[in-house]
Amino acid sequence: MAKPQRGRRTDPHDEKPVAAPSASLRTVRGKAPADAAGPLALDRLIHERLRLGILSALAVNESLSFNDLKKLMQTTDGNLSVHARKLEEANYIACTKSFEGRVPKTEYAITPNGRRALERYLDHMEALIRATRER
Repeated sequence: MAKPQRGRRTDPHDEKPVAAPSASLRTVRGKAPADAAGPLALDRLIHERLRLGILSALAVNESLSFNDLKKLMQTTDGNLSVHARKLEEANYIACTKSFEGRVPKTEYAITPNGRRALERYLDHMEALIRATRER
């Protein structure tokens, strides 16, 4: 397999060089954080697929157990706990640990900060979709 040329990326399906994206990008107007602009305004913490799924599931449920989230997200214990911890450290979700008899139970709920962050993220994604469809 030939090595791709510097400054170009390769399409994995046909191994032909593909030109790098243009340096001149249009900005998109939306309700993004005031300290960021354009595509960089996406909340990178939420943008990851599993974390977006966790926040979305918690936004429509009062709370979910670790096992419920694991089933919904179709992921492993380790993967879920790493991503949930990142959201917890950002104060986007709250974690409550208890016992049912001798069995530990972990419950998650979205925080007001998490709900606001998810709303900002969704607003920005909607603005990107609108801008793309308007072209």
